[in-house]
Amino acid sequence: MYGDLGHKLVGEAKRVANLSEISLYLSDLVNGIVRETRELQNDVEFLAEMDLLEIEGVDEKKLQLQLFLVQLSMRRNKRCLLAYEKLRANKIVQFSWLNIDPMETELVGQEDTTPDSSKSTAGKSLGGNPSFGNMCSVNAALGISDYTTKLAIDNLSHAEQEYLRQYQNLLLNYKSKFADIDLSGDLLPPQDIFIDVRVLKDGGEVTTEFGVFNIVKDSQFYVRKLDVERLIQQGYLEKI
Repeated sequence: MYGDLGHKLVGEAKRVANLSEISLYLSDLVNGIVRETRELQNDVEFLAEMDLLEIEGVDEKKLQLQLFLVQLSMRRNKRCLLAYEKLRANKIVQFSWLNIDPMETELVGQEDTTPDSSKSTAGKSLGGNPSFGNMCSVNAALGISDYTTKLAIDNLSHAEQEYLRQYQNLLLNYKSKFADIDLSGDLLPPQDIFIDVRVLKDGGEVTTEFGVFNIVKDSQFYVRKLDVERLIQQGYLEKI
């Protein structure tokens, strides 16, 4: 039945909207909707031609109603496709601001036991890295409630891969013009400088300005919020 594929695509988009990773691009389903829309377009052209010919015995009102319904089905398919593509584009943008390297497909689902902070910021505060802080304002703007912290290149379509590459280059060039300003910081002022956090999964050793601490599951720490924002985003810690 016309419209079923679009409904299925929107349902899938809703299911993955709040996941921390970008799911596999549903190329078969998208192509199926495109083919269906082309078939509907052929029907529109046929019905429009019949309407112009004014064939005797054909109820003009019924014909126009049928034409109207087919056009609505086409527009609905278009909206479903745009909603799906827009959601994925928003998650790609969010991921780009977190400044995390994309992964290959085989790495997805494997727990990385070394936090980003201990890999690339040894001896530094996490606040010096490009990130969106807690990204509350950005998530509200994009309509995404959770962080997109995993991205497998092979899960993206070719167009999405190119979009990711160009957006990251654009972001890098933009930030380079304001080297003295942390454009990645949260737009909202912090309410608490220090917070209590609980460790959700093992993550190794983390170095901050106030010393070194080990991320061991179920342990708790009272730390500076700026030092652990990235770890909270990546799912290693949660605020108590």
